[in-house]
Amino acid sequence: MIDGFLQSTFFGITLTLAAYVLGGFVFKKTKHPLCTPIMIAVIVIIAVLKVFHIPYEYYAKGSEIIGLFLGPATACLAVNIYEKRLLLKKWWIPVLCGCLAGTLTSITSVLIICRIFGLSPAVTVALLPKSVTTPIAAAISGAQGGIVPITVAAVIVTGLLGNLIGAPMIKLFRIKEPVAAGLGLGVCAHGVGTARALAIGETEGAMAGIAIGVCGVITAVLSLAFPYLV
Repeated sequence: MIDGFLQSTFFGITLTLAAYVLGGFVFKKTKHPLCTPIMIAVIVIIAVLKVFHIPYEYYAKGSEIIGLFLGPATACLAVNIYEKRLLLKKWWIPVLCGCLAGTLTSITSVLIICRIFGLSPAVTVALLPKSVTTPIAAAISGAQGGIVPITVAAVIVTGLLGNLIGAPMIKLFRIKEPVAAGLGLGVCAHGVGTARALAIGETEGAMAGIAIGVCGVITAVLSLAFPYLV
């Protein structure tokens, strides 16, 4: 019976939801940036699979279903964007310039690091779209000959790091403007950063959501040059 449950799609879904709820509880109690719900959920899921010797394939059956909601979840950010349309109209030039600068910085830094370590073109292309949300990054990587699983892993790590250090960096540099704070989190940490931005404020969350879409479009356009860059 237990083995049947482990091999069903319900196992992956149940474990993911339980781990995230636990992460949310821990974060509410500690308020520490290292204890964000996503970070705790990742640690708990890995620990459960390792301790109980559960094959990853069992977990993947359910997690793939959850992954199907990535696209709709990204689209739902349009609600916040629509509510802040007047703010976007007022700040559209800084938003466009900020997203362009952030995207170019991300792509350039990846190219330099990959050249230093002598990584293959396929791996380099897989890492280039690391700072956009998973559905967009995976599509870009696959279309340009990158290794999609590496892309997904890079996007997750980027999001976790951005979620971890984004808010402390905002405080460190004393960024008081909600538009700038939201854009910074959205550009650097895509969906995970947007979740963190929403926790900070409504305007920050809306601007982070805008950054996801704008950076996704810019990266998709620039991706046409990826084969020539690597």
